[in-house]
Amino acid sequence: MPIILLLVALVALRYFEVWKFADMSWWWIVGLAVVAFIWFEFIEKMLGLDKKKAHDVDEARRKERVKQSFDKRK
Repeated sequence: MPIILLLVALVALRYFEVWKFADMSWWWIVGLAVVAFIWFEFIEKMLGLDKKKAHDVDEARRKERVKQSFDKRK
């Protein structure tokens, strides 16, 4: 997510020609977008980070169900 925020910030700074970003080449921004694409499409899946996020959400749901079921018994 930080890489996406950086990408958006660079696009805005370059588009509005702020400070030294006015002279920056658009190729730097395109390069960062390519890096972000490769990260989210390939590397994250190879490392299993996408599954880990889904697993954490499922685990939180399971814990909430268990907590609710024990609270109902009391």
